[in-house]
Amino acid sequence: MVGMTRWLNPDEQQTWRSFLTASRALMETLDRELQRDAGMPHAYYEILVRLSEAPQRRLRMSELAESSGSSRSRLSHAAARLEAAGWIRREECPTDRRGQIAVLTDAGFATLAAAAPGHVEGVRRHLFDALSPAQVDQLRRISETLVAHLTRS
Repeated sequence: MVGMTRWLNPDEQQTWRSFLTASRALMETLDRELQRDAGMPHAYYEILVRLSEAPQRRLRMSELAESSGSSRSRLSHAAARLEAAGWIRREECPTDRRGQIAVLTDAGFATLAAAAPGHVEGVRRHLFDALSPAQVDQLRRISETLVAHLTRS
């Protein structure tokens, strides 16, 4: 099959472009709203959420990078900004001198708690309100299928 390109047919091409445009537009809209309303990009919000859901609001930086879908270098940069804002702190890992633990501070938790209602309303308004219950179910099932396919080891 080497050298045999499986070109997209017109329906697949239209689906791909619609998916790409919708995904980008949704994320750009949510990012813009979080910047305006909470003073942070969506990537920072996602980091704060992951830490808020972790036991004792703390995670190894490597786990945080994986769970938030960020590269380690991008997470390190974001963590420096979040630390400067007082929203997280980094601690040395007691079991691995090379590792670090990110800890959500009380100020970070308060910032997240203040940002969450507006963000959830944006997700509802821009995604769920536009879809029927059957479409929401289809979107969940399609997304789960893609996640399973793309994260196979």
